[in-house]
Order: sequence, then C-alpha cells, then structure tokens
Amino acid sequence: MSFPLVKICVEYTLKDAARIMIEKRIRRLSVCDSGNLVGILTTSDMIGNLPQVPETMKPWFEVDHFMSKHVVTADERTLLEDVAKIMAEKHVGSVIVTSQGEPRGIFTERDMLTKFLAQDKSLIEEVGSVCSSPLITAPIGISAHEAAEIMVGKHIKRLPITKGDKLVGVLSARDLVEAYARG
Repeated sequence: MSFPLVKICVEYTLKDAARIMIEKRIRRLSVCDSGNLVGILTTSDMIGNLPQVPETMKPWFEVDHFMSKHVVTADERTLLEDVAKIMAEKHVGSVIVTSQGEPRGIFTERDMLTKFLAQDKSLIEEVGSVCSSPLITAPIGISAHEAAEIMVGKHIKRLPITKGDKLVGVLSARDLVEAYARG
C-alpha cells in the first residue's frame, strides 16, 4: 500500500491538485472534506476535466513543449520478457511497437500487469500479438486541450505525437498534468 496518504481538501482547485501531484511525484490524491475521506483524484480524472479548463485552450499550451521526445520502441517480434527489461532500463511506462520500422501499436505497463502478470501468463510471447493496435496518434502542434479530448475520448493515457509520418514524441497523462500545473 502507499503510505502516507497525500490528502487535499475538496476546496482545492484542479491546478492546486496538479501541482501537489507533480511535487510529490504521485498519480493519486485522497480528497477530504472536514477530515473525512470523500474520494480519490487520479491523473485520469484530471485529464477528463482538462478539456473544460479555459487555459488549456491558449495557443502556447501546445504538446510540443511538454511531451517526451525520447520515443522507446520495440520490434513486434520482441518477447514480452525483453520488453519488460527495456521498459525498466529506460524508465518508461510504454513502448511503441514497430513492424519493419513503422509504428504499429503500443504496449504499456498496465497491459503487462492486467493481461499477463495478474493472470499469471507467460511472458514468452511476441509483443506484436498483444499490443494495442492500431496506434492512435496526434500531430505535432496540437493543443493540450485537443490532446486531452483525444485521450479522454479514446480512453488512453499515452498519445504518440507525429510530424508528417514520423513519430516525434509521446504525451502521457502525467505530462498533461505537469504542463497544467506549471501553466
């Protein structure tokens, strides 16, 4: 379990909550009202509300400035046990799965946890057969507002960013929260 719980009051603004998440390097906050736990606020909850936040519509709030520009890839024939090692070594929560060098899908920590580890399945399987595909992407220059709408609408936490037909970055829900906290 996580301890200690990081708590905020129901009166806190979304921006205050985002700043605390980034400062404490956490993805969830306990929300209290008069000392009583009334809910949990996650990065996904925040992303779900960002499309309604006016400042995410400003032109300077483009994903180019806060996406991760280091894209980690794995060929579709790479075994899951090797993908897990790559993710651990590179300190990333996902890899873009490629076929003949072209982006084809994505495989995330959550995929590893829910589809394999929680079900006690073997990791001796090619990542291409279990990745999420087709890959949902967005063009460079898209606003945080538009990115949040795509992520919410498609129920994803990572959005690969393209320039033409080239992959140039990956935007995570945490990146959006961090950009909002700093904005």
